[in-house]
Amino acid sequence: MKFFKLLYRFYLLLKPQYGFNIIAIVYRMCGFALEYLRYKSLPQNAQFSISMMDWYPCLTDKTKTTPIDPVYFYQDAWAARKIFANKPHHHYDVGSSAKTMGIISQFVPTTMVDIRPIELQLENFYFKKGSILELPFESNSIESISSLCVVEHIGLGRYGDPLDQFGSEKAIAELVRVTKPGGYIYFSVPVESENRVYFNGHRAFNREYLLSLFRDCDLIDEVYILNSRLSKTFEQSKGFTVGLFQFKKN
Repeated sequence: MKFFKLLYRFYLLLKPQYGFNIIAIVYRMCGFALEYLRYKSLPQNAQFSISMMDWYPCLTDKTKTTPIDPVYFYQDAWAARKIFANKPHHHYDVGSSAKTMGIISQFVPTTMVDIRPIELQLENFYFKKGSILELPFESNSIESISSLCVVEHIGLGRYGDPLDQFGSEKAIAELVRVTKPGGYIYFSVPVESENRVYFNGHRAFNREYLLSLFRDCDLIDEVYILNSRLSKTFEQSKGFTVGLFQFKKN
């Protein structure tokens, strides 16, 4: 029984790493087994048991640099800095990274809205089930709200939401509706030279068109993520970027 549990664990671990590439799995497992034998030959730490039955092979982590998604790294740091600087009494988020909002909640009480429940509890972190197309808040009621790399997906069905060619426009209108005059909106989406749908992954927005959707707001700050660097200006010739925008509602 333990052997079959071990095989099942291997399947769960190795399939995401290598898929069904059997040759790669066998090759890397041979190296893993040799490293295990070298480890076992070292002076033994009697405080820990070690057995082949407890193998837990992670075979793709030996990288020369730390793997990280530059979009989420820069975006989340940017949003956190802005929110901390403005010190709202309560921050609201719609659909962004729960990890990031969990961290922000330890400095500012935070309520996160999503169509999919979060089954975790954390002090000062609150969850409210809802749709960005019909936010469960009164108009002009929120002083600080974020939606980071979310709106470009709305209406494409990727996350179980209904298909709607105007999903992004409706979502932005809702963010603006619930924000009180003088309140801040922290927002990010892909930006390109023209509006384009990459069905069903995401949309990309023309900068001028995007800003027109926030006509009831002043643009306070904008930053663009291009490959692995930040830029204060949109470089249209560079192609795909992710724009980070801070708006203040009039």
